Amino acid sequence: MSAPPLTVMLVAAEASGDDRGAGLARALKRRLGAGVRFVGVGGQRMAEAGVESPFDIAEISILGLLEGLLAYPRVLRRVRDTAALAVREKPDVAVLIDSWGFTLRVAQALRRLDPRMPLIKYVGPQVWATRPGRARTLATAVDHLLSIHAFDAPWFEAEGLPVTFVGNAALSLDFSHADPSRLRRQVGAAPGDPILLVLPGSRPGEIARILPAFEAAVALLKADRPDLQVVVPAAPTVAEMVKSRVAGWTHRVHVLEGEEAKLDAMKATTVALACSGTVTTEVALAGVPMVVGYRLGPVTHALLKRLIRTPYITLFNIAAQAFIAPELVQDECTGPKLAREIALRLDDADLRRRQVADQFAALDKMGRGGPDPAEAAADAVLKVLGAQRFSTGT
Repeated sequence: MSAPPLTVMLVAAEASGDDRGAGLARALKRRLGAGVRFVGVGGQRMAEAGVESPFDIAEISILGLLEGLLAYPRVLRRVRDTAALAVREKPDVAVLIDSWGFTLRVAQALRRLDPRMPLIKYVGPQVWATRPGRARTLATAVDHLLSIHAFDAPWFEAEGLPVTFVGNAALSLDFSHADPSRLRRQVGAAPGDPILLVLPGSRPGEIARILPAFEAAVALLKADRPDLQVVVPAAPTVAEMVKSRVAGWTHRVHVLEGEEAKLDAMKATTVALACSGTVTTEVALAGVPMVVGYRLGPVTHALLKRLIRTPYITLFNIAAQAFIAPELVQDECTGPKLAREIALRLDDADLRRRQVADQFAALDKMGRGGPDPAEAAADAVLKVLGAQRFSTGT
């Protein structure tokens, strides 16, 4: 009789985690074939990779302190639903991806249910930027950390948590099949038309807080540049919300859905206006200069100003310790200020070239060109699981 398949639980609550979870599922499937099955929580990408989620992760993709407090009962309910799924499916290992608040509570619930189940955190909290105490909290909750930053390990290993550096999936994004001309045909752009890529985020709170300032910037730019083509790739978690809000804009905008269209747009664009997050690394990898904007609720921002120990919010700026891409945060994130920075780059090809070169140098510091993170993560999961089974005699 053949052994039952390995049951892997993958839990993600945001678009970037959904991408990582899907990549990990595919990598494990390549190694184990029919010898693995997946359960868990995720979005569209993970569903395509075989992880059927019991609820829509948009419910728990939350931005801001006040929003988090208001959503707390809903988050706890979904933590209970996730734990109940584990009780039913009895996974051999659980991999909890990013989304600090939600996945920490899931880890604690799973630990209470089955102290012997190995728990792996994929992407640690940014303790080198703020709240270093979270390293100790994580060390008490999980057995292993899969890190996407080479500089993470000392913070967590000092608390007794083993760390495997697997790299950042955004740094291995494959643009080999991206077709800029296909994007231009799709939106009706002439060969010489400049393209502005607008990336307003993947959480409902980001769309609500940041997209109005981005809209104001686009309106100012379009007033001076009628030939400017505006393209907005919408993350699956917020696609309907983005389409609804953009439908009211007075100027023409092209909303795109799907990974192929997003990669085409990244390679075709002249300048990007991006919400801070994983997408800034992806845009930099595509060789596109950008302006970064971000807004939090006033209470959350006031609290974080006291806690954050770095002046930068963009990863490649952190790696370079310089504002390679301008960051307009909170009260600075306004239509006129965003438009001014974008206009500088639209009008100055040499500035665009210099910024792209500096972005590439920072990406090299971050590990660009390294092994595929999904493959490294799959190897690490199997290694942790093998060591756990050996140590428990199962």
